[in-house]
Amino acid sequence: MSKGDKQKKRLQKNDLAFNMPVTFFFLGLILFIAGLLLNFTPEVKNSLTILALLTAGYHVIWEGVEDTVEQSKKANCFVPNTHILMALAALGAVLLGETTEAALLIFIFAGAHFLEKYVEGCSQREITKLLELNPTEARRLTNTNEIEMISVDQLKIGDCVQVLNGGQVPADGKILEGYTSIDESTITGESIPCEKTVGDEVYASTINGSGTIIVEVSKDSSQTVFAKILQLVEASQGHFSPAAKRLNRFEPIYVSIVLLAFIGLLISGPLFWNWAWTKTISISLTFLVSASPCALAVSVIPATLAGISNLARQGVLFKGGCFLSDLTAIKMIAFDKTGTLTEGKPKVVTSQFLLSDISKEKFEAVLVAMESQSNHPLATAIVNYFNPEPSQKRLNISVEHYLGQGLLATYDGLSFKIGKPQLFHQVDKYWLEKKEKEEANGRTVVFVALNETVVGFISIQDRPQANAVKAINYFKAAGVKTLMLTGDAKAAGQAVGRELGIDEAVTNVLPEQKAKIIAKYQSQYGLTAMLGDGVNDAPALATADLGIAMGDGTDVAIETADIVLMKNDLTKLVKAHKLSKRLQIITRQNISFALFVIVLLINLTFFGHLSMVTSVTLHEGSTLIVLFNSLRLLLDYH
Repeated sequence: MSKGDKQKKRLQKNDLAFNMPVTFFFLGLILFIAGLLLNFTPEVKNSLTILALLTAGYHVIWEGVEDTVEQSKKANCFVPNTHILMALAALGAVLLGETTEAALLIFIFAGAHFLEKYVEGCSQREITKLLELNPTEARRLTNTNEIEMISVDQLKIGDCVQVLNGGQVPADGKILEGYTSIDESTITGESIPCEKTVGDEVYASTINGSGTIIVEVSKDSSQTVFAKILQLVEASQGHFSPAAKRLNRFEPIYVSIVLLAFIGLLISGPLFWNWAWTKTISISLTFLVSASPCALAVSVIPATLAGISNLARQGVLFKGGCFLSDLTAIKMIAFDKTGTLTEGKPKVVTSQFLLSDISKEKFEAVLVAMESQSNHPLATAIVNYFNPEPSQKRLNISVEHYLGQGLLATYDGLSFKIGKPQLFHQVDKYWLEKKEKEEANGRTVVFVALNETVVGFISIQDRPQANAVKAINYFKAAGVKTLMLTGDAKAAGQAVGRELGIDEAVTNVLPEQKAKIIAKYQSQYGLTAMLGDGVNDAPALATADLGIAMGDGTDVAIETADIVLMKNDLTKLVKAHKLSKRLQIITRQNISFALFVIVLLINLTFFGHLSMVTSVTLHEGSTLIVLFNSLRLLLDYH
């Protein structure tokens, strides 16, 4: 059974555990209403009310006892919870003969408890919907080219599968045949389908468009990008923020103090204030309800889960709530340049040729024919620039390669050479000045010679991503220092840094040096984030307080980082930072409001003659307000 299937079963079990108590809650409510409306004797009515109380509230009462026993055993001391307070209050009301009041207390508390579970579940369901998208079957091609339907778990690396139009890609792999568009929103959060053809990578769980394709499986079903996402989802629900952890540690201490105060009231009421036993117990029980930390207990975790699920929907994954909480506190963010701030694909920026013996069109056709025989990224940029139509027929030319330097060819009686400036021995001052000017702007220059005389140059640059400048400007405005790490030479790196508006550019950086640089800036500025492609940046991602990986969902990115941007789009990180700020504001609102209500109700208990039912109504109402305030983080704000 796959990890996704196991998690589905756990969710179904949780749903069953939730639905049965709710059913009994409504059954108890019916019994209670019947007792109020029908003409029973007081004894029968009281018995029916107590039965209704136990039927509707057995779950929350037993949960309180069970959790208290378990936690007390673990801690080797008494560790009570909020449910114990409510159970004691109901028991006290029954002993006083106020069975109707006891039943109303349990109905309101249990009803609020179930609503709380439902509201908390809303945020988790936003994420766990992904489980329904996990592929289960595949159309595998046999050795005789026949189709057999098998479970995805049976697929092996190297198998070929057919994906029909509208079908789900069963595993990560590469397209061997066909052309199509694929909806990758489950992986990247991007709703616009991506065009795919032979050689392109596809991911499990994505939806094929109008074309039929043959895919060669490249990963085991447990190692696909989607499987990694599911692992992240599971991790995100188990690692909470420091504020949530503090509240969880504080709750049993607080409940213990309330219980001691309750016992103190029972003793001191008749002794020091001359209260009657009935008044003493009534006030003490109302205090028990008023001081209950229900709203406080749900101030942080539901808000954190709502924020995580909102961002997961947009292709930003967090390994835990603590990382979402910390994002708003970063003082510095370091960016790897290539593929993070830039597109990672060099493009020709400009070119200039001074020709006399050959037409410009023919000259460019020869360059394309030469460079098309090289797999160097700069060669690809030149071919795409001068020959944007791949189907166009190219000249058949024999090329001589100068390893790592350039190319030489002869065509139509003319000698052509293209390559790095150091490949050319004599270069006119005019072209050298052009080269220096281009390199000062962070561009790579290749010279082109005709019959051993340089007649032009081509300027190439890895262009900044369209959203990079916006993202950097946002972080600078937010008071976060920005740093760029690059292996480029000083002039080139600083030129790109100026264009991006980055605060500081560190150049000539080797991959193994990045972690040391991050450690240095951590000590200098404080909480530091590192954003990279998750491959050669892995040590730096691990060293940073927050490791943020981008790279269209690469394995190393998901494994190494604390936060993963499933699409190379820095605006997603901006959204995450904004949501982190909103999370901080909302949790502060929740905690402040919860404490205010507790203090108000305690005061009303002693000085305003507050009844137990009114107290529990106001108290559980405040809990729901806190929960619904948290759910605002599911909404998108721009």
